[in-house]
Amino acid sequence: MDLDAYRAAHEKEWTRLQALSARGSLSGAEADEFIARYQSAASDLSVLQASAGSTPDGDRLGVIIARSRLRFTAASKNVLLQLGEFFVLQLPAALYRIRWLTLAVALATILIAVAWAIWLLGDPQLVYNLGTQAGLEKYASEDFYQYYSEYASSSFGAMVWTNNAWIAAQAVAFGVTGIWVPFIIAQNAQGLGQSFAILHTFGHGGDFFLYIAPHGMLELTAIFVAAAAGLRIFWAWVAPGKRPRLVALAEDGRSLITVAIGLVFVLGVSGVVEGFVTGSALPWPVKIGIGAAVFLGFLAYMLILGRKAYRSGETGDLGEFESGAQRVYAG
Repeated sequence: MDLDAYRAAHEKEWTRLQALSARGSLSGAEADEFIARYQSAASDLSVLQASAGSTPDGDRLGVIIARSRLRFTAASKNVLLQLGEFFVLQLPAALYRIRWLTLAVALATILIAVAWAIWLLGDPQLVYNLGTQAGLEKYASEDFYQYYSEYASSSFGAMVWTNNAWIAAQAVAFGVTGIWVPFIIAQNAQGLGQSFAILHTFGHGGDFFLYIAPHGMLELTAIFVAAAAGLRIFWAWVAPGKRPRLVALAEDGRSLITVAIGLVFVLGVSGVVEGFVTGSALPWPVKIGIGAAVFLGFLAYMLILGRKAYRSGETGDLGEFESGAQRVYAG
């Protein structure tokens, strides 16, 4: 190929495309011309690259095409702006959407845990069936407390953070099965009920609440939120409403996976409280006060900021450019 001849034949078209891409606004006819010349220039670039590889003319044309593409695709948002939108709009809106389901999960967990505790304490032999008397007594008088001080605060906080974040991620990701979330709820509630029954049997029932309260208010709420998100995704394909089933699943899946990401940070705060506050030498009113403060802060974020974001039209889903244009479905 004669590159000079090819450039001379298409130079005016490339220059025209460059001029149109630099304009502040385009008329309807100019916009149509702009798209046509963009497509033509892309074809020209393919010819140049296939015939001669990398050339100065091809590099120049590539720059013109890249700048032109930004006119109708727009540049990606600044990362800091995206983070701001995530934490101020998308995450709180997604949390707010599942507020009632979160409450239902919390009540179900409490009822199951209380039922387990009442059943076990109704017959002392049932508690002793959980292990040997020496082992149960050691758990009630030593192991339960040492759990919070056995490791360095930073190591212990990181351990519980990663463990709880993994559980929360599983609840959201596998919630679509409809089985995993009820299993997690039942298992978590059973563990709480059994622990209280064992401690109460050996005279340490009050300590159960003292040690759970500082970090447990936020930690358990985060697990409830994750379970609620998983159940909501499951319900999206069971009862999609007016939307096609796959569309409903995709939309709710995208918007509520936001919750799993956000809970990593929430559980990080809970891990710090559990690692540095629960097992510390601080007075119990101070420990519980710290736990209540971070818990109420999360509730305010979820309900107050979330309500504002949700009413502004946010759902937690990606924007139209990332997720695709929304279709309108007849009712």
